[in-house]
Parts: sequence; C-alpha cells; structure tokens
Amino acid sequence: MIPAIEVKQVYKNYGPVVALVGIDLEIEQGEFFALLGPNGAGKTTLINVLAGLTLPSNGVAKIMGHDVAKNYREARRIVGVVPQELVFDPFFSVRETLSIQSGYYGLRNNDAWIDEILHHLGLRDKENANMRTLSGGMKRRVLVAQALVHKPPVIILDEPTAGVDVELRRSLWGFIKRLNRDGHTIVLTTHYLDEAEELCGRIAMLKKGEIVALDSTKNLINNVSGYLIRLRLSSETLPSDLQPLLESYAEGCFILKVNNYSKIESVLAALRIEQIRVLEMELMQPDLEDVFVKIMGNTKNMGSV
Repeated sequence: MIPAIEVKQVYKNYGPVVALVGIDLEIEQGEFFALLGPNGAGKTTLINVLAGLTLPSNGVAKIMGHDVAKNYREARRIVGVVPQELVFDPFFSVRETLSIQSGYYGLRNNDAWIDEILHHLGLRDKENANMRTLSGGMKRRVLVAQALVHKPPVIILDEPTAGVDVELRRSLWGFIKRLNRDGHTIVLTTHYLDEAEELCGRIAMLKKGEIVALDSTKNLINNVSGYLIRLRLSSETLPSDLQPLLESYAEGCFILKVNNYSKIESVLAALRIEQIRVLEMELMQPDLEDVFVKIMGNTKNMGSV
C-alpha cells in the first residue's frame, strides 16, 4: 500500500532563511498523525508544501503517490487542508461557500454531505448567515467544513482548535475521529499537547526545520525516565534521605522524582522511620508535555531558524 504522505529530503529556503532541512517522512494510510514543534519550527511550511501552496527548494513530496509539484491537480484533489489563518470570502453565506467549494472540485448534488458537515460542526443555524457576520470560532468551523466538503482521503489540520470553545473542540474531534475510523488519514498540528496525546498514534517533532523525534506516542512517553510524586506531609521538613529526590516545593507539597515504581516504597519507608504521616499523595505519570520539553531542550543547534 502506498503511503498517504511521502516526503523525501525536502528543503525549503526563503532567501537566506532555511525553513525546512532535509525532511524525510512517511505517513501510512489511515493514520492519525501529529506534527508538533514550537513556533517557527517549520510545521506550517511543511503543510504548505504538501498542499501545493509553496514549492520545495529541493526534494519530493507526494500525496497518495501523486507528486505535489508535478501532479498538482491530482494531489490537490485528494487532500483537504484547514489553514491556521482565517481566510474567507465576505460576499457569501456559509452554505454558498461550501457549495462553491464543492464546485471547485467538480462535485454536483453534494447537498446531503454538506448537510451532514453542517450538523456535525454545529453550523446548521448559521448556514444562511453571511461569512463576515460570523465570530472567529464560527469562521474556523467553516474552514474545517471547506476542507471536508470533497471527502478527501487525506485531511491536514493546522491548529484547527486555536481560539475556539470547548463545545467545538468536542464536536470537531468526535467528527474527525469518525472520519479516521472510516479510513481517512489525519495529520494534525496543535499547541494543545493533550489533544495530540489523546488522538494521535504517531508523532513527529520539528525544531528549526528538522525532525528531531519520530515515534509512536506511547514509545515517546515511555522513553521519559522517572516519575514525580506529589506529597503533602504532616511535617514541613523532608527526611535527609529524601532530599536528593526533591524536585520542588509548592503550595505545601513536596515534589519528588523517582526512577521507577519500586522506589516509591523506599520513599514511604523513609517517612515511616521519621514518623511523618502522608496526608496526600499523587503519582504523576509522564505525559507528552514532558516529552516535548525534554526533546526541545536537548536538541540545540539543530539547524537554521
């Protein structure tokens, strides 16, 4: 089976500024994949290359086997992109916007699918409203709808929930997860790391135009060593044996770091010896935020900004 997305040695330069540095990436059909990184890491540039909005300075990018530069028409037809910026035509209503988008892809009699999209994105009561009268969150919903109107097998979401309410986040992800179950490939960029951790099976992390981590979400999290224990104690001082484990003290709680579960009993034993009671205890598992901070902090001088 051909990859949904295939990127080989893609570089992108804007004059002296290097935005992408030799990107190699394959995303299989049906994956829910995340591209993560700080601002300026190259995520949007890579998406623009895949969408055919900008040409790579070197290298090849393909969507479902179609070269985005040489076979632009075929590649563009099978991908739907939700851009980060709010771009809209102020002269049309929501339904007219989606009907025009359908026509762009040569689709007739697409009203049933448009109705379904409007329903799942909470736009039914706004379908006749002019685009310029919508709030920012509503405009973003329409951008998502436009990307889905031709039922593309590959869907790229660039910060789709930035600045939107909790209700939209829930309804959007419910709909997108359904599309993924139906076989659509989803590529997501987001600064909400909890979204990526919950939704995505694999993750690539970019920094300064390079991929600095690429693995399954589970493996990335498992590679973070140590666990944090939050303790509220009957004493305001910590036994001397536990001082080397102390990470921080905040709001009356000690935060200790241990390498594995077996060390937790050692901590409790040291407290018992000193007759210090545990009033509260919480074991804090590593999450994707810990992975992100660790990788971004450990990858210095990885290329040009």
